[in-house]
Amino acid sequence: MMQAKPKVLLTETEIRQAVIKLAADIRRDYEGKALLLIGILKGSFIFLADLVRELGLPVEIDFIKLSSYYSGTETSGKVKVELGLKTEVKGRHVLVVEDIVDTGTTVSFALGYLKRKGPASLKLCVLVDKPARHRVPIHIDYLGFTIPDRFIVGYGTDWNEKFRYLKDICYIE
Repeated sequence: MMQAKPKVLLTETEIRQAVIKLAADIRRDYEGKALLLIGILKGSFIFLADLVRELGLPVEIDFIKLSSYYSGTETSGKVKVELGLKTEVKGRHVLVVEDIVDTGTTVSFALGYLKRKGPASLKLCVLVDKPARHRVPIHIDYLGFTIPDRFIVGYGTDWNEKFRYLKDICYIE
């Protein structure tokens, strides 16, 4: 079993500064447009909440819950929809908000799923990217951090439902 002693990778202050910058970029790009934010549960909820508060724009929010990590730290490689959308996407400006892109499998699935619903535009906002782990190509429109291949927890991201509460983004060796 993994020894779970998280070490800080990104501080609460660094995360806050990244959220402020991401919000400014998004605000600039979507000024005057009705924006629908779609968070991928569970990991994105804290990031999405902070981003929405920082945006200061009237936005609609919905969530989808996808799963590819069934236990432990490795992805199964298969994605399933556990909770679908309640909001109409067709003709809307959609911004997908995700905490981390690891292999890219889950976010690639989400983007394909949403694209088939006919949005006017579809972009991706990610707090943390681990390009060394990508199995599929992913274009990230708004990115907070690129990190090395470490298993991270905190700021909404978990390991077997533990450590979401941490204010920093930490790694576990």
